[in-house]
Amino acid sequence: MNSKKQLISLSFSYKSDIFFFVCGMLMFCSEIWKQFTLTFAIGGGSYIWWYFPFQLCSIPMYILLVYPWIRKRTARLTLLAFLMSYCLLGGIAVFADTTGLHYPLKALTVHSYLWHILLIILGISAGFVYARLLRSDQKKTLFSRALAAAFPLRPFIYSTFLYLACCLAAVLLNLSLDRYGTINMFYINPDYKMQQIIFRDFIPVLGNNGAIALYIISTILGALILFLIWKLIFRLRFSCAPRS
Repeated sequence: MNSKKQLISLSFSYKSDIFFFVCGMLMFCSEIWKQFTLTFAIGGGSYIWWYFPFQLCSIPMYILLVYPWIRKRTARLTLLAFLMSYCLLGGIAVFADTTGLHYPLKALTVHSYLWHILLIILGISAGFVYARLLRSDQKKTLFSRALAAAFPLRPFIYSTFLYLACCLAAVLLNLSLDRYGTINMFYINPDYKMQQIIFRDFIPVLGNNGAIALYIISTILGALILFLIWKLIFRLRFSCAPRS
């Protein structure tokens, strides 16, 4: 019993751990409600595979549930980098085309909007937690070389590997579950035409698989831009901070 209490105390040693875990639990419970509502209120008792919870905007829910229990610094920075770049990108980009946020039931539409607004809040919060972890063991300096070490690119690279692993898992799910119904996790099912705005216009030029590849590459570049913006904010924060 004492060992369990010590584990919980260690895992939730920061307020951010509690915040992330509570958000993860709220998302998880709301996702269960969503799946039941879609299945019985809309699907007539048949599961709708299109809404299987494994989209880019679903991954943060799983990350938040495991984040407090992970103590390795490199792993934490990787998950935070994912939230502050890919999660934030997913939350922002969906508002460029909100058709995917609307459902036959108003409650589901409200849930969808709140979910993506929360993704933006979580992405911003993760950025500040990421900077705090870096400040804890880095000296305040304005030298560019030291700054590169203070805000390394490696966690983003690892988070990109995580994103690509999720893409691979999504493709496997798409191809494996196709027989049970319409499914398009991450919107990269090669059996369906790319539906994302802008990228679907490239199908006549690149073909469907080419449009999917362009979509994945563009997502990585978009997440990288957000990560570099965070790095700029980190640098400005140093330049405005008083020297000790």
